[in-house]
Amino acid sequence: MKKILFFDAMVTPRIITLVYWLLLLAALITGLNTIFNGHGRLDLAHVISGVLVALAAGLGARIWCELMIVLFKINDNLQKMADNIAPATDKAQRNDEV
Repeated sequence: MKKILFFDAMVTPRIITLVYWLLLLAALITGLNTIFNGHGRLDLAHVISGVLVALAAGLGARIWCELMIVLFKINDNLQKMADNIAPATDKAQRNDEV
């Protein structure tokens, strides 16, 4: 709990996973709406358009969410690097003081 309160741990990557599933659901609904929005007709053009819309929206959602996760992974790796450098810097400063 302390990590979350002091921003040492990120909550947003978990939220992005939920957002990804919601975006996939929205892509599916949009694709189905495109298929069945033929004013009572179900023809090949609407089916192909609906499938393409659902696939494109799903792919776009995946790319956007992956980019967001990459930003948080970069932050995690930078934090690890900073934690590894800090002890070496402290040790060098102690050697300079002696």
